[in-house]
Amino acid sequence: MPLHIVRNDITKMKVDAIVNAANTTLLGGGGVDGAIHYAAGPELLAECKTLGGCCTGEAKITRGYKLPAKFVIHTVGPVYRNGVHGERRLLASCYRQSLLLAKEHGCETIAFPLISSGIFGYPKDRALRVAIDTISDFLMENDMTVYLVIYDREAYRISGKLFSDIAEFIDDHYISPYVDPRSRAIALSDEDLMPRVKCACTPCSTYSKPKAKNDLEHRLSELDESFSQMLLRKIDEKGMSDAACYKRANIDRKLFSKIRSDVHYKPSKPTAIAFAIALELPLHETEELLRKAGFALSHSNKFDIIIEYFIRHGKYNIHEINQALFDFDQSLLGA
Repeated sequence: MPLHIVRNDITKMKVDAIVNAANTTLLGGGGVDGAIHYAAGPELLAECKTLGGCCTGEAKITRGYKLPAKFVIHTVGPVYRNGVHGERRLLASCYRQSLLLAKEHGCETIAFPLISSGIFGYPKDRALRVAIDTISDFLMENDMTVYLVIYDREAYRISGKLFSDIAEFIDDHYISPYVDPRSRAIALSDEDLMPRVKCACTPCSTYSKPKAKNDLEHRLSELDESFSQMLLRKIDEKGMSDAACYKRANIDRKLFSKIRSDVHYKPSKPTAIAFAIALELPLHETEELLRKAGFALSHSNKFDIIIEYFIRHGKYNIHEINQALFDFDQSLLGA
């Protein structure tokens, strides 16, 4: 199941469980912790008083009370000092323990804030990297829909260097879709484009046109492989399992099942690209797969140029690509 990046208020998420970035007492505080306690009502605090606190890197679960979520999973992130006191290990443990606790209680959907990135001082870009790495590792082995809820856009940024590199690549390759109306193209009629065949008359060396209906029937009988057929062939050629492919593509299992069962399935462009990324296809094979779905990469589209940047540089981490797309206000891949 996929990882979704959303900008929302976590207290309004209609999921099985939301995660609370708590302190060790579990008795409420500021930021996300305070907002969750306020939205859940006093019953949440009353239950938290029975839990005996929580150690850094661990997680405990309560009911959601007045929240849309059935459960609240409370986890204590590390206070960031200088990054050499086990902060990354402890932060990763927060995500991992919360996910395992959700799985133990039968949760199919869970929403996380960016743990430790507020008053605990963990640098937002590093906190984001830990979150995505840990969640995506879990999803490779488990089926669950995970939301990473970003309340502050500044919490979800790629590195300054990567942003600059992509911006430069866009500047070098972007072609304005504006077309000078003074430019003229030679117009060809359908008759000019119609293939010609020799006349049946023996003495005649002129050419005549085939019947349109017969020509169309002939062309339709020789259709190339579909998107679905090419995708499944590429998965086999890569020696990859179906599950590994759709998880690396950040695609829901149910959607993949539709594609597999329908030879004529027409995916969206982000879905088609997500599979190309999962299969680590080079640029020419990515473009071929896109054509099977009726799409193409264009230098008049910033989304397409960003995708091309990552493929040309051999970077196939779909979550890193989604970070960049988010930063440039583009649609995300997969989920």
